[in-house]
Amino acid sequence: MTGGARAAGDKTPDSEKITINLGYVDLGRVDLLVQEGFYANRSDFIRTAIRNQLTREGEVVARTIERHTFDLGLRVVTRADLEAARAAGERLHLKVVGLVRIAADVDPDLARETIASITVLGSLQAGGDVRAALAERIG
Repeated sequence: MTGGARAAGDKTPDSEKITINLGYVDLGRVDLLVQEGFYANRSDFIRTAIRNQLTREGEVVARTIERHTFDLGLRVVTRADLEAARAAGERLHLKVVGLVRIAADVDPDLARETIASITVLGSLQAGGDVRAALAERIG
């Protein structure tokens, strides 16, 4: 499997849970909209509000991604990817808006040899030993 592909039967959630604090009045207004049937629940309202704001800021986000040469979406880093980079004498600089998943079969030494830096605006999924090996390179 190469970067971006998901394994068949992959049960990893495609979202990340976040926690926010709202004032009581704002929360009451959200609850009112839910009660009136505009949204299925509070989470539906919040997801919709976030998507709407991201749409409004879409051009700025797109320009920033282009300027910083970020990948957008899911980036899967496999053992084969890292072994190929090592064989070519390359070190990877991973820059992703979304999710970076380092495969479970990647050992800390291989990761340390081949990943020069990781910048993730979103989430990084990696084993604890790999994460610890790359701690100084994660920004």
